[in-house]
Amino acid sequence: MPTTLTQMLEAAHAAVPKISAAAAADLVANGNAVIVDIRDGTEVAASGKAKGAITIPRGSLESRSCPTSASHHPDMQHDRPVILYCAGGNRAALAGKTLLELGYKDVRNLGGFKDWVAGGGAVEK
Repeated sequence: MPTTLTQMLEAAHAAVPKISAAAAADLVANGNAVIVDIRDGTEVAASGKAKGAITIPRGSLESRSCPTSASHHPDMQHDRPVILYCAGGNRAALAGKTLLELGYKDVRNLGGFKDWVAGGGAVEK
């Protein structure tokens, strides 16, 4: 029987714990975590991104996160906490579940960019 989108989202949200903007900012400031904006380029260009975030669009996540890939992003390390956000939180949850499947140990869902801003997170272009 096929899986529905609702079931996929429920599983992703269950697997990837939420993190507040304040807790995310603390982890990133201490150098313990990387924050990843998985929105596409047009979304990031329109609003900016969390200060210090790396941008890896959802469609490139697997290749940018796998250390054996030629396009691996050096900040993506299996033993480093990863904090993901998108526009509303669903893509971040799905991306987080993917990272867990790729062997990442500590993946968290910040939710949407709006949650970062509402939590007082700094923004850069």
